[in-house]
Amino acid sequence: MALASYIAQLPHIQPLGLRGKVDSVRGLTLRAIDLPVPVDSSVAIHTADGECIPGQVIGFDHNHAMIMPLGPIQGIARGNVVVARHIAQRVSCSPFLIGRVIDALGHPMDGKGPIRLPEYRSINVRAVDCMDRVPISEPIGTGLRSVDALLTCGMGQRMGIFSGPGVGKSTLMSMLAKYTSADISVIALIGERGREVQDFLQNALGPEGLARSVVVVSTADDSPLLRIRAAKVASTIAEYFRDQGKNILLLLDSLTRMAHAQRQIGLSVGEPPATKGFTPSVFAMLPEILERAGRTSVGSITGFYTVLVEGDDFNEPISDAVKGITDGHLWLDRNLANRGHFPAIAVLQSISRVRTDVTDGEQRAAAARVGQLLATYADLEDLVNIGAFAPGANPLNDLAVNMNGRIMEFLKQAVDKPITFAQAKIALLDLKMQIDKEEKNLEQKRKK
Repeated sequence: MALASYIAQLPHIQPLGLRGKVDSVRGLTLRAIDLPVPVDSSVAIHTADGECIPGQVIGFDHNHAMIMPLGPIQGIARGNVVVARHIAQRVSCSPFLIGRVIDALGHPMDGKGPIRLPEYRSINVRAVDCMDRVPISEPIGTGLRSVDALLTCGMGQRMGIFSGPGVGKSTLMSMLAKYTSADISVIALIGERGREVQDFLQNALGPEGLARSVVVVSTADDSPLLRIRAAKVASTIAEYFRDQGKNILLLLDSLTRMAHAQRQIGLSVGEPPATKGFTPSVFAMLPEILERAGRTSVGSITGFYTVLVEGDDFNEPISDAVKGITDGHLWLDRNLANRGHFPAIAVLQSISRVRTDVTDGEQRAAAARVGQLLATYADLEDLVNIGAFAPGANPLNDLAVNMNGRIMEFLKQAVDKPITFAQAKIALLDLKMQIDKEEKNLEQKRKK
């Protein structure tokens, strides 16, 4: 057992000392000659002043290897030596990662010292084979009443969180990380502003959430490769704990910034832009990342992936692509946020495709009834606001108008008031009883 982790690394070791030289620099990439290493290899660029800049091989152009540095390119000159390090990208995993904050290379950022008992894993692996997946049949508690009651998620599900800026996405993520019923939360902050990292760790997540989480950080000023690597590193760490029999909640914020990073890389190597400037490799990468979540016979990874919707356009390219891959989505509505309604989840625009597989008939019936009244009130809202609604014409319309206030209160939740899955179900059934009671009252009034 002691040698197993070392034996597993043998296929990824570069046994020969391969060296090349920098020939040219174009934009974000440099070209090296005499460096016959495969794509995805790790390299080190040695500058004249003794600095060592890590890089990654991202392609070839005739006899040139195209390399993207993981740091600033200042100081790189023609003729600098490029040394091959590894033929695959790896990260160290360990049970002692829980409670730690690391960067996209796996290096600690929290000042708590090195990670003990590291086990190196490749970050570029295929998702679990479809025949090895276990059907999703158990619900996962999120701590959010509106989600657990009406948009119930299952262990191993992939959910998109679609939101414009400033609608409460980060707060929603922190609640998921702190209050989930999963064993461990793995959080990837991709392309985040440097100012907001500490704010998220100290205020939104807090010591309680961090104690059961692993946080991978790549800020907006990092290389595009590092931003993509952060997503892969987080997925790899989640797979490591899943293989130990744990149920993992993977939070990735955000897929949009990761897609922008891949677009930068694609354009730098000459890839033609396709849909609204996004290169084909962007849409090839999305399923590679999203498919790594799921449930196996050992454990599960439940993925929540945020998508920054540009201009609040739900149908922009990245949103469309993610909706087609995930098992459901939560739509955060700016109008609800402006009214002080948190979480600002628009229930009618959101969906969980596994809800029927993880809930019983009683809960499904209650959720359907609440959804019916929400949809009915949405059709009447303009009439109600201008005072043109005339009660008595339609029993369902009257019921929707009378119950809307109580339904909206049910959907609201304070940040520091988590709720278990069982409590959410009880609250939903209680709301259904209130609806039935109000319906009987209206029926009696009509008879009189």
